[in-house]
Amino acid sequence: MNKIVLSALAALTLGSAAASASDVKLFQDANGQVFTQGGEGRTEIKSSTSVFSHADKLKFSGLTYLGYVYNDRDKTLSDGTENTSTDSSEFQIRRAYFQLKAYLLDDPKSYYRVTFDMSKDVTGDEKIRAKYAYLYLNDILPYTGVEIGLAHRPWHDYEEHNSWYFRDISKVLIESKRDGDLSNSADFGVMTKTKTKYFDADIGLFNGEGYHAYQAGTDMSFEWRTTAHILGVNGKDKQDTLTYWDASFYGQYNKAHKAGAIAGKNDDLVFYGFHTVYNQPSFLLSAQYVKSEDTAENSTYVSKQAGKGYSFNGEYRLGAEKQYRILGRYDSWTPKANQGAMVVSGTKEYEKKSYIAGFAWDMNRNVQWVANVIVTDNEGDMTNTAHTNENGTQYMLTAQVEF
Repeated sequence: MNKIVLSALAALTLGSAAASASDVKLFQDANGQVFTQGGEGRTEIKSSTSVFSHADKLKFSGLTYLGYVYNDRDKTLSDGTENTSTDSSEFQIRRAYFQLKAYLLDDPKSYYRVTFDMSKDVTGDEKIRAKYAYLYLNDILPYTGVEIGLAHRPWHDYEEHNSWYFRDISKVLIESKRDGDLSNSADFGVMTKTKTKYFDADIGLFNGEGYHAYQAGTDMSFEWRTTAHILGVNGKDKQDTLTYWDASFYGQYNKAHKAGAIAGKNDDLVFYGFHTVYNQPSFLLSAQYVKSEDTAENSTYVSKQAGKGYSFNGEYRLGAEKQYRILGRYDSWTPKANQGAMVVSGTKEYEKKSYIAGFAWDMNRNVQWVANVIVTDNEGDMTNTAHTNENGTQYMLTAQVEF
């Protein structure tokens, strides 16, 4: 009986939008079923367990990507040889986030946030790690707050809430492994966040290796995003109600970056990008260009993240509440010749291309369904055909669950 009560209390604690130092009342029927409201045949369960917090307000939320994918790989490589990659089919929990915000200060816009993330590692095992754990202090300067800890990086969060709303099927251009795989979305550091009607900027100093990796040495990564709201409208998460037009410049200078290193060689990974998005409640159009370079003095080595690319995406929305969406995206990434290897004469650049097309349905405010395909069409070259074993079509069905 005590286990039932404690389990129910835990569920209530995690699902509550706010908590205070008050007792939670539970009720039980003759079959032992536990309820949160009284009724005929239900008796109150007496318990000394209380929900308590030193914060004035707690806010819980969750986000999960449930999916199925079928990978139909091309059977022939670009040089005419047989593709050794086999077709595959699987159900997935692509990501599962659980988040807590604790409002600790007099300013109601300042808070502490921790977000846990369940996802597969490189071995295929499900792992839970901290994605974010930071203190946000509002208005430390006029129109400017600061995140301190395991924080957002400047670009990803902006694009995913203003331009590309389907992280559940594909990451953004600079993070996607189909493309440059330049940077992930969180890192240990500090970032200022400036917001005005016509302009905002996120500028930060980070370890540079991301929340997945460890830091070595003393070198840091300087990262930035500046955005002009040309119409004077910030469209964050308001794509089906607002008209806005943004233009952004973003990038990073990452000293002694380890992600592309071989034979003890680190990168000085520098990339910058230009992005624009125009949105009306019925449609969205977006485009960007990114260039990445390794500026370290490694004359015989080129970072696997050096290259250039561009992307276009769009949506068309239908229905009385814009609950239906037709979506599309095109990515192109051209790695620099010899990327990820020692310099070999005669190696040529090749283009990595992918196409996304799909249909989304907002079932209600908590559940969205997406059916889509992703076509990968990487070019071959004279010396390297291994990357073309990724070519083929993914058929995906996804339920995004949010509360």
